[in-house]
Amino acid sequence: MATAPRNIYEQQAANRRNTVLVMAVFTLFVGLLGLGFDVFILGFPGDEYGVDFPYATVIALVIGTGSALWSLQVGAKSVLASSTAVPILHGDPRYQQLSNVVDEMSIASGLQRPALYLIADPDPNAFATGKDPEHASIAVTQGLLDQMSRDELQAVIAHEMSHVRNYDIRLMTVVAALLGAVALLSEFGLRSMRFGALGGKKSSSRKGGGGIVLLVLWLIALVLAPLVSRLLAMAVSRQREYLADASGAELTRNPAALASALQKIDAAIEPTRLIKKGTAQLCIGDPLGAAANDSEGFLADLFATHPPMRNRITLLKAMAYQQTGVIRG
Repeated sequence: MATAPRNIYEQQAANRRNTVLVMAVFTLFVGLLGLGFDVFILGFPGDEYGVDFPYATVIALVIGTGSALWSLQVGAKSVLASSTAVPILHGDPRYQQLSNVVDEMSIASGLQRPALYLIADPDPNAFATGKDPEHASIAVTQGLLDQMSRDELQAVIAHEMSHVRNYDIRLMTVVAALLGAVALLSEFGLRSMRFGALGGKKSSSRKGGGGIVLLVLWLIALVLAPLVSRLLAMAVSRQREYLADASGAELTRNPAALASALQKIDAAIEPTRLIKKGTAQLCIGDPLGAAANDSEGFLADLFATHPPMRNRITLLKAMAYQQTGVIRG
């Protein structure tokens, strides 16, 4: 059954719910990793040499809850710091055109003016981050400012303001921050195995019957945790980009300008080196230059951080009555 289209307010509410859902699932997953550590390494419950309290589970839940709350409060600052983004002061004459464009899109969207940041990278790119529209930031690269016309720059800012208006920034900032926490917990569990903890007496009574099945499932979860969390982040990111393209075109009434901007971003050969892998899904264009983003099929859908750029451009040109055609992938 086809899903009924959502208006902007329904989409905002859905993104708020998704943020809570992502944080809850993450915390539960971390707790299960901790429970596995208790059962198969510390010997809880009932092993002769085991512990009588699920210490690892409690510690993991505290870490998971703390990471989720931390990501909401300071995740945006971490994302900006990891990209070496520096603030652009309001009224700086070097960035007057950018400032004017941001003011225009703030008025058009009805949102508070976001803080502006510059990333000293020659590749054209941009992203928005923050926990809500009142605490939003938009970062642009020097390459974006150098290569875009005023209309194209306005279109890119409108795209990012749409992420702010749709509450995508909260969801994607939380996801980006939690990716690192999952990877750290997975690495901790795998390092414990390398030191031979699973071969000791504390786990000996868990190695028969159903216990071995649970042990295997826990080991698989440890190994696949970073991959699964990244795939989920990519899936969320791809859907958000299509919505932000349409919402941005609505703000400017100029979808052709965003299509032109995306063509320039897509044509840039070099990756955006100052934007790290963990925040790639925040950007308007893939900063890593991954081939999966231009491919089609099941594997491409799994591993791409962004929908195929040609599909986005085709949709925008169709909105501007410049092109008709089939959307692939």
